[in-house]
Amino acid sequence: MKYRTDLALECKQLYDKENKDRRGDIPGIHSETEVFDEDIKVTRIEILDKRGELALGKPAGNYITLEIEGLIDGKEGVKERASEALGKELGKLIPFKYDLKTLVVGIGNDKVTPDALGPYTASKIKITRHLFLIYEADGDYEMSCVSGLIPGVMGSTGIETAELIKRAIDIVAPEVVIAVDSLAARDIARVNTTIQINDVGISPGKGMGNVRTELSKNTLGRRTIAIGVPTVIDAATLIADAMLDIGRSDDEVEKYLAENQHELVVTSTDIDLVIKDFSDIIANGINITLHPGIYKNRSTDR
Repeated sequence: MKYRTDLALECKQLYDKENKDRRGDIPGIHSETEVFDEDIKVTRIEILDKRGELALGKPAGNYITLEIEGLIDGKEGVKERASEALGKELGKLIPFKYDLKTLVVGIGNDKVTPDALGPYTASKIKITRHLFLIYEADGDYEMSCVSGLIPGVMGSTGIETAELIKRAIDIVAPEVVIAVDSLAARDIARVNTTIQINDVGISPGKGMGNVRTELSKNTLGRRTIAIGVPTVIDAATLIADAMLDIGRSDDEVEKYLAENQHELVVTSTDIDLVIKDFSDIIANGINITLHPGIYKNRSTDR
């Protein structure tokens, strides 16, 4: 069956599972894994060419996945360490410089909790563009010029999200756009435990099954970094896994799902706390990257 997932790491694992006899690396793909500390594992996947794109079904580019243990259990210090790991990886994609200009966009619907990661995160970013305008500064050695936007969703604004972002880009002229959104996972173990960063962009609403115009350099005219957390999983995936666990064959699973449409996504009962924690982590990681003179080793936890 075809699984819904926004994670490049899961796409690679599904490819590996379907090609068990393959030896060596996947053509067109480079991957490496690093343990940041006892709680955080970082996997970097680079899709190099068309061969890699076809294998994983993702555009060429860099995909970094942070797998975090202990967050749900409230382990002491894990949020701060996760922010530092995120800041470290994000800093490789967005090196700080004197005249860096960035637009941070919180994608999603703040009235639907699993989809509220983007708006919650954007509300915690240190916005500085107004200070640069007041003091007529063309740059700073401690903080960058940051603008923020929470465009809402088309169902409440009537305006395509990409169009609103384009108008904001016309106003603030950023070098980089950072888009934060909720994602979907294939493995229940990665829901609410994983952060993905990529430098190819994002399709808003994809994690909720409501795909809008993609946000990427092709559509926005600016380098676009996407950051997301899988907050939902397809109900059909859970059903398929349960059937396989009790010994049903792949054919039986496919037949059942074909006869019984389950157009549902599932989230956890503690999603409000999850959104709060991950928005803190991501906002702090972004602030560390964009304002290294102010936010290094500090937390946005409120």
